Amino acid sequence: MKKVLYITAFLFGVIASPSFSQSTSIFPKGEKSPNVHHVGNVWLSELSSADSSFSYSTAVAIFDPGARLDWHTHPGGQILIITEGVGYYQEKGKARQTVRMGDVVKCQPGIEHWHGATPDSGVTYIATSPVLKGKTIWLHRVSDAEYGIKK
Repeated sequence: MKKVLYITAFLFGVIASPSFSQSTSIFPKGEKSPNVHHVGNVWLSELSSADSSFSYSTAVAIFDPGARLDWHTHPGGQILIITEGVGYYQEKGKARQTVRMGDVVKCQPGIEHWHGATPDSGVTYIATSPVLKGKTIWLHRVSDAEYGIKK
């Protein structure tokens, strides 16, 4: 399985070091996303948009430590390939998972979930979704308790 992950990372042209560093990615950092559907700093760079031949889009997302998306769903699902750092992924009703460089996450169609960086590490991933089945449906903020902040 790890062999497949390394080949996948190579095919996407990802160059990553063991420590989190945004300068190691061959992809542009992209535009800082306005804080509408997330907390913290997130940069997005669309690598390939959907068209008449390919029904999915592919983008790179870079999260500062502590940044996280709101709860959301994808009508056609989504695949995340973690290329740098350490992050979280959680589906509604399940335990939060820690994800690291080399992990692949399959977000099933219509499943409520969120993902983002840990408080101490940024995270970068390549995301691909079949957008012609519908765009992301944004729900509500991830609470501090869900994220793991104890008061």
